[in-house]
Amino acid sequence: MVLLLLVSLLGIPALASAAPPLAPAHAFAVAPDTNSTAVAQARARWGDRRLDEVSFLGTHNAFTNYEDSRWSSVSQSESLRHQLDNGVRGLSLDTHWYERSTWLCVISFGSDCYPSDVYLCHGDCKTFAGATYALPRQSFQSSMQTVVDFLVANPQEVVTIFLEDYVSAQQLGSSLGRVRGLDQLLFRPDAWNVRQQGWPRMTDLVGSGKRLLIFSDAPDREHLGVMYDKAWTVSNFWSLGDLGNDLSCVSRWSDVPLDRQEPGFRRLFTMSHHRNVPTVINAALDNGSKLRDRIGQQCRPAAGGRDPNFVSVDFHRVSDSSGHTPASIVAELNARN
Repeated sequence: MVLLLLVSLLGIPALASAAPPLAPAHAFAVAPDTNSTAVAQARARWGDRRLDEVSFLGTHNAFTNYEDSRWSSVSQSESLRHQLDNGVRGLSLDTHWYERSTWLCVISFGSDCYPSDVYLCHGDCKTFAGATYALPRQSFQSSMQTVVDFLVANPQEVVTIFLEDYVSAQQLGSSLGRVRGLDQLLFRPDAWNVRQQGWPRMTDLVGSGKRLLIFSDAPDREHLGVMYDKAWTVSNFWSLGDLGNDLSCVSRWSDVPLDRQEPGFRRLFTMSHHRNVPTVINAALDNGSKLRDRIGQQCRPAAGGRDPNFVSVDFHRVSDSSGHTPASIVAELNARN
């Protein structure tokens, strides 16, 4: 029986993706108001504010959670869809290439027989099940489909993806090209002339339907509509330290200060607020008054007086007893403007 299983498995061809890359974007004007209800909701919520004038709740390592797969160490408790349903609008994902392994398929008795593709892993996709990857494996394509499906069901919402990106542009493009409906939602900054005119208003994004932004820490995929974060954002160094006591707000990139000024254009400000090791206890200590005070006393002054556009935390629904939660803090930031 074992021999027959091996022969059968070895005869299965590797299912590497052959999907074509995304079609090139074409310049367009803001679409007519074909969704008056969604636009009215966006206007009531945001007024005439631009994307760089509002704040969103984000989740660090959004894919490592207890609901989407069997992770032994997580940064969030809820699935990607539940995070979106509960107000998260910035998702951090790690993309890795997994090469199909017949050996893993055999020793897992058929539970780890996945094709070669882009998956969400927290390190090597073959080393430690539950720690560096989880079963069932989370493909990038299916995770992005979850985001697209949410946006289709909620036409007044805007979502941003931040990729810690370990795959080639071709691999990423192939995966994105298989996501149904993505190209109709994908925001392309070149089409909006963002460098010269600034970010669009929230109502413009909703009215045009271009409500999905994707950033990557890799620089060679702008042709896919994936923005290089170092070219479009300012960002603080991500860690609060092991003890959670490093509250300084210094730039992630030494050559891109948080208060960087550019003529006619303002970068989005992404703020990370989490420790080296995610735990519910740490999040309960960090996600309330400490987060609120750090924004006001450290990050806002370091960024030249501006509030963060994205506030990314671990266990976003966990907080201290101060009455302040990540969601309420973000709401407070939006109320300031």
